[in-house]
Amino acid sequence: MQLSARNQLKGTVKGVKSGSVMAEIEVSVEAGTVTAAITDASRERLNLKEGDQVSVVIKSTEVMIAKG
Repeated sequence: MQLSARNQLKGTVKGVKSGSVMAEIEVSVEAGTVTAAITDASRERLNLKEGDQVSVVIKSTEVMIAKG
């Protein structure tokens, strides 16, 4: 699969929390941990489970940092 997004991190699923509408997917990547909130329907469609090898794709127009 090819995507135009350049921010792609390969990693391993370390945790899956499934809810009634949303799921929280924790992925271990080289730089640390990335947590993504996706629909539970997407989690189910992808059949995501701990140990799966995945790519985290980050496509954003801005990143904000706040202090205090």
